[in-house]
Amino acid sequence: MFALSGCGLIDSDVTNFDLTLPDKAFSVDATGWQVDQGQADTFLMTNCSSAPMVCMTAATTACPMNCTGTCSTTTSTCELGLDVGLYKTIDLVTEKPELKEINDRAVIEVKIDSVSYAVTMNTLTVETPEMKVYVAPMSIMDPEDPMAKHIGTIAAVPALATVSLREMTFTPDGRAALIAIMSTYKNPFNIIVGSQLVMSSGDMVPTGKLDAVVRIKAHAGL
Repeated sequence: MFALSGCGLIDSDVTNFDLTLPDKAFSVDATGWQVDQGQADTFLMTNCSSAPMVCMTAATTACPMNCTGTCSTTTSTCELGLDVGLYKTIDLVTEKPELKEINDRAVIEVKIDSVSYAVTMNTLTVETPEMKVYVAPMSIMDPEDPMAKHIGTIAAVPALATVSLREMTFTPDGRAALIAIMSTYKNPFNIIVGSQLVMSSGDMVPTGKLDAVVRIKAHAGL
């Protein structure tokens, strides 16, 4: 039986690996959208009742990147969605180098203890919507990609509020999806946070920045 002692990762009976990862930091920075208030006001007052697609094509006049234009079914005017798509790569072999000692194993048996998050700093002037957390292969960075698996949600965060560490709410199959991607530990993967802030007519352009961390605690055996 393989055994490694003194490193703190692998117990002497080789039944328990500590897979707790360093906190993964994410930031939502309003300056990244580069929204011009005057152009946004004009866009948001555009009537789209007879041509809903006009909102999609005209969105770039108000926001040059990471934005989506849609026609409101309530007001028949354009709305501007400010897209959030943040990712961090997790490489278990690099972050837990002791795993190199079991390189003859292709898969380990992972159990998730918890996935938690905290908002450590927040100067955003608007409430965030609910944010979704995904896992995906390292080549996938877009939360809308079909290969990104939605594993959980982070509750809306009020404007200017911080949030102490609390557990993420898993989707029905979210825990299994995270276990599956961590079990093939030799393959780096991405954790992605995705959401969209929606601006309607009369709304002020958001300003400020939100800093958050996601913490994964897990263990595994052979």
